Amino acid sequence: MKKGKTILENERFELTIERLCHQLIEEYDRFENTCIIGVQPRGVFLADRIYDRLTSILKIKNIEYGKLDITFYRDDFRTRIKPLSADPIEMNFLVEDKKVILIDDVLYSGRTIQAAMTALNHYGRPQQVELLALVDRRFNRHLPIQSDYIGVVVDAVDEAYVEVQWKEETGNDKIILYAKKEDKYK
Repeated sequence: MKKGKTILENERFELTIERLCHQLIEEYDRFENTCIIGVQPRGVFLADRIYDRLTSILKIKNIEYGKLDITFYRDDFRTRIKPLSADPIEMNFLVEDKKVILIDDVLYSGRTIQAAMTALNHYGRPQQVELLALVDRRFNRHLPIQSDYIGVVVDAVDEAYVEVQWKEETGNDKIILYAKKEDKYK
């Protein structure tokens, strides 16, 4: 397997999540009329960590938290060779007139977030939507979408691929930049 460049791992990874939580606390205080929504599947790992850390720091359990599947809202779901499988949606509340913090692991083209905002409309009309991304790929955005809260910015060419590894899956927290997507599979 070809090695990529490690951008963040373990201790700095956790520190980045901690910083993001404190930025949210500065903006939302006790999270009244505010909900956190993780984008399935990969954004949920980050959203789980953010939610757990916020409730621990603030010592409250009443922050509304949901997990949103966007599979059939993607603009490319009909063009896939193999059928897609949806993740379970865990949203037992409406977002009508609420402030929404949408969370995903990597912001690249903006298409995932566009799909998430379309899916979100089925749960009401939010007062405001902000985006938190662990990694902002910044270049080669296809849509005019930007993150309000960013863990790390990675500037890389189009062929590059950013992978976020979560200790829940791999045993380590790590962000890796590969020169090409297929390098990950060699």
